[in-house]
Amino acid sequence: MKKYSSVIQILGLVCGCLVIAGPAIQSRAASAPPDSGHVLIYRAAKFGYRLNLVLSVDGKDVASLTEGQSYDGYLLAGQHVVAARVTPNSAGVRPGRQTMMIQAGHTYSYTGVLSGKNLVLVRKK
Repeated sequence: MKKYSSVIQILGLVCGCLVIAGPAIQSRAASAPPDSGHVLIYRAAKFGYRLNLVLSVDGKDVASLTEGQSYDGYLLAGQHVVAARVTPNSAGVRPGRQTMMIQAGHTYSYTGVLSGKNLVLVRKK
């Protein structure tokens, strides 16, 4: 019985550390870098159970969003390609891709949604 109590205490400590560290890992700097635009990408509420929305900017993965998460970052002014894919992708969903022309001081907001067999980044106005 004592053995199980120790295991439960250790698991509780690990979970607590992850809860505290999670927001710090996903957070960005409070102020915008110079000559950059603010980019927000949300995972649609009906995106799917146990599906991740994986985002990449200019070919580099920047986020893997699960239920209730979003991407909040800054991109330097200029043209960027944001790609989105689903993992795991057992249904054969085609990835989405959006070319963005970022202007300094502007905010760009998108939602990743599934439309049939396609993943689409829909711009919020």
